[in-house]
Amino acid sequence: MAEDVIESIATALVVGGGIGGMATAISLTERGVRTELIDLDPEWRVYGAGITITGPTLRAYRRLGLLEPIKQAGAITNKTRLFRFDGTHLHDLEEPVIEEGLPATGGIMRPVLHRIMQARVKELDIPVRLGLTVIALENAANGVDVTFSDGSCGRYDLVVGADSVASSVRTIAFPHMGPPQPTGQGCWRISITKPPGLDAGEFYLGHDNPCGITACGPDTVYMWMLTPHEDRESFMTEDELFTTLRHLLKDFGGNAGWIRDNMTRDNWINYRPLAAALQPGPWSNGRIVLVGDAAHATTPHLASGAGMAVESGIVLAEELAKAPDVASGLAAYEERRYERCRDVIESSVGIGRLQLAHRPPQEHAALLEGALSRLNQPF
Repeated sequence: MAEDVIESIATALVVGGGIGGMATAISLTERGVRTELIDLDPEWRVYGAGITITGPTLRAYRRLGLLEPIKQAGAITNKTRLFRFDGTHLHDLEEPVIEEGLPATGGIMRPVLHRIMQARVKELDIPVRLGLTVIALENAANGVDVTFSDGSCGRYDLVVGADSVASSVRTIAFPHMGPPQPTGQGCWRISITKPPGLDAGEFYLGHDNPCGITACGPDTVYMWMLTPHEDRESFMTEDELFTTLRHLLKDFGGNAGWIRDNMTRDNWINYRPLAAALQPGPWSNGRIVLVGDAAHATTPHLASGAGMAVESGIVLAEELAKAPDVASGLAAYEERRYERCRDVIESSVGIGRLQLAHRPPQEHAALLEGALSRLNQPF
């Protein structure tokens, strides 16, 4: 539709080829902007286990036209089952359907989701340059002069920093911002064959270290566990990751216990400390703007990091299409996103604090359910 075309810019550079960067490049291109995408990884890979895809995240992906391939490649369900850590079933949490025809919740392997988005980028003929980042940005009249890490230069009407929590664009152009702050928790993840009989997402509560299982395909799940983080001088070896996670699961029953008893050193196991940051405004400097983790990095407690990044890419393009000029479009984007991202980050970090303080599960549930209800509202 004509009203969806962005009139104020003709060209854009998106720095970062992850979920937020691809969502932004797709959204801008679909509104008539000649968009280039760069990523530091020469292979344009993504690492990781599965991710939980909540209803709001599925809603955002439907706006990108990617819901059907995600449904086909992932696992979709309409409930989450809550258990005591020993495997005693507590109750089923029915997930609300927030839009007609939209699945309630699900999961998918992160590399599979990455490939689905890459395929859409290629369908739109978006130029992608790899092994590249930016080393200098300078706002000029009606554009941004860019110096790339290979020594080449270019000028664009808009530059979007979607280059992760360690954003180079943020470092160069936003001196009032800082790195994400550690939360005191760490997150374990393992990818493994689906336990027999698992038919929904599962949460295990009442233990110092809560965990959960998400189906990511017909035969694959990932399990996460949250623990207090302890600083170390070196990363854990693969053997340490395996033996430590297995020990952390010693008290667990149900499918969490099944994973403990069936995990092998061939399974992908990862541990990382958690950090979060809602960057202070403004999120734009001239014609340079931040989206995704570069501006609003959250923890996984609400399973909303990917969804927030996709939403931000969509909203940025929508507001630029509605606005009479770039400055007002960027301001409208930030105004529309800031409070929603603040709520997600503060709620996620708050749930983590309750877990670290060993507060009763009812307190976690109250904060979780309130935040998820607000997430279901239109973005």
